[in-house]
Amino acid sequence: MLRFHKSAALRLACVAALLLISFGARASMLSPEMEDKAANFLAWFVLIAMPPGAIALFWLVHILPEKVAHKKHHPQTEAITTLCLLSLVFGGLLWPIAWLWAYTKPVGYKMAYGTDKHDDYFREHGEKLATSVGDEAVQKDIAHLKEELDQMAKVRKLSPELEAIRVQLSARSQGGAA
Repeated sequence: MLRFHKSAALRLACVAALLLISFGARASMLSPEMEDKAANFLAWFVLIAMPPGAIALFWLVHILPEKVAHKKHHPQTEAITTLCLLSLVFGGLLWPIAWLWAYTKPVGYKMAYGTDKHDDYFREHGEKLATSVGDEAVQKDIAHLKEELDQMAKVRKLSPELEAIRVQLSARSQGGAA
């Protein structure tokens, strides 16, 4: 025969008593009226707020390659932007291509045009350097930017803005060296 300890027998009696006491079984802790209100709120939220939220999230994710290309001064930013817009139209099928393109280094572009940066990079940095006070680091940046613009001028004709920046930087480097 099995011998029970007093504590085990007491526990068994408590469990049996709880099982015999019948509580009303309910699927929710809320009242039926409160359940209806919560269900209505959830339905309206799903019908009204979720579609615009999903569209906004879809759009924000699809312009990420464009933002990356702009941040990295990718020379083909406009083409990447166009691919992002086309990806929105085609349901996101072109988005991975735009993402990869934004992160690639444009080696072929550099061979063809003499640079792997967008012209805006040279405009922004050239204007900033042309007006900045010259210390040794600024002079190095001016020399580096001028060298890149000179290499680009050997390969292709520079735009009037870039040519003006090149002339400004040449005058600045000659004035700084003297």
